[in-house]
Amino acid sequence: MRLAGKHALITGGGSGIGRAVAERFALEGASILAVGRTQAMLDDTAELVRAAGGEASTAALDVADADAVAALCERLDRLDVLVNAAGIVSTFTVPDTPVERWDEVFATNVRGTFLMSKHAMPLLRESQGAIVNVASVAGLVGVPNRAAYCASKGAVIALTRAMAIDHVREGVRVNALCPGTTQTPWIERLVAEQGEKLEDLEARQPLGRLGTAEEMADGALYLASAESSFVTGTELVVDGGMTAR
Repeated sequence: MRLAGKHALITGGGSGIGRAVAERFALEGASILAVGRTQAMLDDTAELVRAAGGEASTAALDVADADAVAALCERLDRLDVLVNAAGIVSTFTVPDTPVERWDEVFATNVRGTFLMSKHAMPLLRESQGAIVNVASVAGLVGVPNRAAYCASKGAVIALTRAMAIDHVREGVRVNALCPGTTQTPWIERLVAEQGEKLEDLEARQPLGRLGTAEEMADGALYLASAESSFVTGTELVVDGGMTAR
């Protein structure tokens, strides 16, 4: 098992890619701390982790809350892998984006990644651990009606590179996972509430389908494990060919 004996903290662990990462890591032997805003959803993740044979604990908090993040990390005795998967989306152009929504997106996607990494770093230095930041292909290419989201994920990618260089001599590897359009509850809401067409979202990927959360979890596993021991400061793109056009 590739993560046997490792301790992993996964934000956004209540659903989507974060939940899939928690389950996948548990199957590979890791103990999981799943973090998110909704305790009931975290409880469901914990059940999946235990069914996969892993140890599970949860913490309900907002990753943009500096005091809460600091307190959480201070309680930990050990951490080998941090996966920053918490994220929210905005479906507006710049002129149409409410300022409040811009701030919310950056608070979760960028500030949350910064705070979790800042306060987890002392533990990761001790374990010679790894950070996996879940960015997006939207941080690499322009996507219509995603101005705040694209900007925030571009910031996550830049932050990933900066942390990789700052901490490489301390034995901490930092990489970004860049998913393409992935079948998650967010996509279901996008279709149901925003009127976007599933077939259009599928057509953006040359492979002709959406990715699965499990496929993204496999990418995160690679970046978190010793298999990627010579990989830091880069972006692993898992997008069905979307950025190859």
